[in-house]
Amino acid sequence: MNYGPHNPDATYVEHGYPEETFDTGEVTLNYATTGPADKPALLLIPAQGESWWGYEAAMKLLEDDFEVFAVDLRGQGRSTRTPGRYTLDNMGNDLVRFVSGRVRRSVVACGLSSGGVIAAWLSAYAPPGMLRGAYYEDAPLFSSEIQPPYGHGMHQAIGPWFTLISKYLGDQWSIGDWRGLKEAMARELPPVLAKGLAQMGAFMDGDEPPQTWKEYDPEWARAFATGSASASCDHARMLASVKVPVMFSHHFWKVDEESGRLQGAVSDLQVRHMRELITKAGQRFDYQSFPKAGHVMHQSDPQTYVAVLRDWISTLDA
Repeated sequence: MNYGPHNPDATYVEHGYPEETFDTGEVTLNYATTGPADKPALLLIPAQGESWWGYEAAMKLLEDDFEVFAVDLRGQGRSTRTPGRYTLDNMGNDLVRFVSGRVRRSVVACGLSSGGVIAAWLSAYAPPGMLRGAYYEDAPLFSSEIQPPYGHGMHQAIGPWFTLISKYLGDQWSIGDWRGLKEAMARELPPVLAKGLAQMGAFMDGDEPPQTWKEYDPEWARAFATGSASASCDHARMLASVKVPVMFSHHFWKVDEESGRLQGAVSDLQVRHMRELITKAGQRFDYQSFPKAGHVMHQSDPQTYVAVLRDWISTLDA
């Protein structure tokens, strides 16, 4: 099956909040919003393979006290596909245009995983005054680079999985061999990585992809596996340029003793270097560890996610 904007009947379903679009000039970004316009603004940035509605449970808990904007990045959800143009710089600039043209006031940027890396990009490179702070939720800083200066790189972590997605699904779902992808996991992935992915949940159990995957351009996976997504965005240089306070929540991770492979998004070593670079830039770095939490805490445990976010935001103006 071939999914995407060209096949909307097979791809999209209705969600709990109405969807709107914003034209940046290059792409049309799909988003949902809730909450009063006179409350502080939050920008929620989903992970790779996640659409805005992964935040629905958290949005319900936030909407009384914040104006919440949850956005589909280019190549995800109902936003525009851009073959050959999935880079952190492009995605970060999409959100700069979104905030300046749609939100029109300062935001706290909150992103999960690769969305957390984009929140880091905004915390470094957004125009002055656009951000009040940035929450990096289990973001793979350094570990999503091909050759990071600290710790495990992409191919010592989840990179082989992204390569497999690209091989069996293809850019813009041009191959679409979901069954072949499922069968290849045991045969083509490092065993410890296959085991870790199986422990992540039932997302590979069905005869067809989960809804979030249908709404995702698999070229994203190729861009990260090959390094083209971050080729123009050195993480150490970016973190040394951060201009706002940062919260980092760190979820389950470990290094497999036999293979040396990183399981999870990012290691303690890499977090220590994040802290060093951000504090040397003169910014706060707040940290909370949730070693039993799933990667997508805002969905699996929205109450804890919202409590962390609320408590931290309350300190920004102190």
